[in-house]
Amino acid sequence: MKEDFLHYLWKFKKFDVLNLQTTNQEQVTIHSVGQYLELAGPDFFNAQISIGSQKWAGNVEIHIKSSDWYVHHHERDSAYDNVILHVVWEHDAEILRPDNSEIPVLELKNYVDKNVFVNYQSLVAPKSWIYCEKELATIDSFLFKNWQERLFFERLERKSKFIYDLLQQTNNDWEAVLFCLLAKNFGLNTNGQAFLQIAQSLPFSVIRKESFEVENLESLLFGTSGLLDSEKEDNYYKDLKFRFFYLLHKYQLDKGYAVPVEFFKHRPDNFPTIRLSQLANLYHLHQNLFSKIVAAKTVPELYDLFQIETAPYWQDHYQFDKVSPKKKKRLSHSFIDLLLINTIVPLRFAYAKSQGSEIAEDLIALLTEVVSEKNSVIDKFKSFGIKSKSAFESQSLLQLKNEYCTKSKCLHCAIGVELLKSTSV
Repeated sequence: MKEDFLHYLWKFKKFDVLNLQTTNQEQVTIHSVGQYLELAGPDFFNAQISIGSQKWAGNVEIHIKSSDWYVHHHERDSAYDNVILHVVWEHDAEILRPDNSEIPVLELKNYVDKNVFVNYQSLVAPKSWIYCEKELATIDSFLFKNWQERLFFERLERKSKFIYDLLQQTNNDWEAVLFCLLAKNFGLNTNGQAFLQIAQSLPFSVIRKESFEVENLESLLFGTSGLLDSEKEDNYYKDLKFRFFYLLHKYQLDKGYAVPVEFFKHRPDNFPTIRLSQLANLYHLHQNLFSKIVAAKTVPELYDLFQIETAPYWQDHYQFDKVSPKKKKRLSHSFIDLLLINTIVPLRFAYAKSQGSEIAEDLIALLTEVVSEKNSVIDKFKSFGIKSKSAFESQSLLQLKNEYCTKSKCLHCAIGVELLKSTSV
């Protein structure tokens, strides 16, 4: 038994509301269950309840046992002084207010249908991956679709917090925010944090000014990453190193500490040298990239913006001083999809929100055109009959797994609530 279950029962009145009595046999009538806050303090704010002949307005606190009031030290917290009803599963102790008056108690176990409790126990019984894995495919498609949309925007809201932090750090420069986000996602999981630190350590005003020479952009990115810290015979390496120290002096930049990047366990096309060169080339080819991304109406338009490759030197190199077979190293279609999912859509969502614009349907339509991500979570959902055909669906499923299933928040999930309504789970 968890308090979440009791919150669910109270919020949706899943008990016999017509015959309620306190543990002191006073009649209870619920006019309003109150607002479910999920914050510090009482569980439900501003409820309206009649107890006996007296109507009350105040807060409701919910526990498994009455004695949990003292376990959680609510008697020391003035936020609980206005509790008008203590709702518990099992009443095992009298609870007094600071003025020594007794708080009325409603013992719910006497009013809950046995099937509701059986359904709850079945829902939260240990399963191999998630609690409702065997019932997922039975959920009504309309309900599931609506829940997917909610999950999708919850995920965007979460990602927006990081974007707004960056916006504050860059003095509200959306172009600079985009540069930081792209850098992070060009680095993928292994080098993402390092690439972000590189981008944050370089004033974007310098990137703007030097974007007309791709070698200057490379020198700034490579130099800040520490890739130019050694001595090599390679002429291109020497040129980048010269440019880097010239630009440090020109803009009075502090070299600071190098941000180390990883080559280990990467396929050569994902080496930091290749990804940083591609990032430099992107900003060499596109000034005002943020404006172009916001203005793009379709997925093909966005794909066109990212049709980039490395500087010519990297066509036959993956590392300095080591020649490799010649190959144009363009951004792959799947890599651009990751940029759309993790950078472009969250950025457009955050920007529209900051401008008071509504583009929810546009973003859903955009990611519906992008193929689903492929990972172990999406594969697992597929094995339970939930197929993901687009990035919109895969992002929703990742939010579902990470924020609800993994955290056992079944009673906050539309699927869990729907299953509890069944006669059996």
